[in-house]
Amino acid sequence: MSELHELTAVRQAELIARGEVTVLELLEHYLARIDRLDDKVGAFITVTEEQARGQAAECQRQADRARRGEGRIGPLHGVPVPVKDSVHVAGVPTSFGSAAVVPSPAAQDDHVVGRLRQAGTVMIGKTNLSEFELSGHSENRIAPPARTPWDLGRSAGGSSGGAAAAVAAGLSPLAHGSDSAGSVRGPASACGLVGFKPSRGLVPGGPTSYDVSGLTTSGVLARTVADTAALLDVLTTDVSGGPARRALPTDTGTFRAHTERAPRPLRVAFVEHAVVPGVEVDAECRTAATNAAALLDRLGHHVEPARLLADGALGRAFPVVWSVLTAARAVAPEHEDKLMPLTRSLRAQGRGHDGAAFVEALEEFQAIATRTAAHFAAYDIVLTPTLAAPPLPVGGLRNEADPAAESAATVAVSPFTCLYNVTGQPAVSLPLHWSADGLPVGVMLAAPRDHDALLVSLAAQIEREAPWAGRHPGTW
Repeated sequence: MSELHELTAVRQAELIARGEVTVLELLEHYLARIDRLDDKVGAFITVTEEQARGQAAECQRQADRARRGEGRIGPLHGVPVPVKDSVHVAGVPTSFGSAAVVPSPAAQDDHVVGRLRQAGTVMIGKTNLSEFELSGHSENRIAPPARTPWDLGRSAGGSSGGAAAAVAAGLSPLAHGSDSAGSVRGPASACGLVGFKPSRGLVPGGPTSYDVSGLTTSGVLARTVADTAALLDVLTTDVSGGPARRALPTDTGTFRAHTERAPRPLRVAFVEHAVVPGVEVDAECRTAATNAAALLDRLGHHVEPARLLADGALGRAFPVVWSVLTAARAVAPEHEDKLMPLTRSLRAQGRGHDGAAFVEALEEFQAIATRTAAHFAAYDIVLTPTLAAPPLPVGGLRNEADPAAESAATVAVSPFTCLYNVTGQPAVSLPLHWSADGLPVGVMLAAPRDHDALLVSLAAQIEREAPWAGRHPGTW
């Protein structure tokens, strides 16, 4: 039998439901791996051992009752799922990856954490990130850098790099992440995982804070599409137990069910070049996308070359919104000097914009979404590289001496991702390519807003045609 961490999350839950593995056995397996390996990969900021053991005991009681016919349990019941350290877990400090935040236990769960609890998943800890989720790395001043297990000299990406490192290294079977400009999809590419950013509004924010820009949503990092779909079902089921809007209003199926439905032949726009001035896409990333286009063609989809809009509006509006949101972060004045240079720089920029400039930028976001929808109206899917480069060396983006250069470098390595945060469309990174030196390179697919189920179906079809499940980074 495979080791527990080599099994998919869905398979682990099946074993728990049948009584072949206990919830505590599974939890202790992962806690032991975290204790042995996390110093190398920097996945976790906080490991919630005692809270997790208490949850595991209750989950086991529920599983035992379900086997006696006394109630039901869900498809991820008993499976450990960490959350990014930017959401609140009652009784656990939230760091936001910042030395400027005074750690104190959160008073209540954020909604996404409540949904994870309701589904019977086990809160094993909180994962590493860049300070306030602002950069394409997960390097801060309170924890070791998050590294891709495929090459420990390279970054796991950001800002959900800790979540990606945890899943790729077998320290958790699944992970919650959040995505404001590519923060789930970029780490998925760097760590050889599936990274899914849902449509805006599908997964709730709050109740502690809300992103008024609409850029940020919780998402999923996983090794398989089926595991991804199972966690999406958890995150998009409201706390009363009723289904949330899963795709189109007429579609009441689960995401898990959509993994078993082959999509109709689709029209695919294939984009291999970035439109950010001066940005060149690495040859490995172009090859990854080109090979994915050929695979889609073999599957019966119609693939055509296309280009992104290049009117410069995104480059003008995004920095305004990004910097104003950063300036709005609550930081005690006496702790401002503990912020990293990039954060301080963005806060200064944000304070230089008045309310009118912020509103104009948000209005431009709406216009960009409208123009993008019109530009790709003839297509069901847009295919691009996920990132413009394979995983970068640790420290390759972080630049404390020149925060403006760090911002520019982050844009240069991720020129494709933030568009879908602005438009609210769903997008997924799939681990379809490995470079000549064995590094994972992701390919991104995006669908029209609220067509998340279509994207899940297509991703599952691709996985069946070109499975990646057998790949593991070294001895992890």
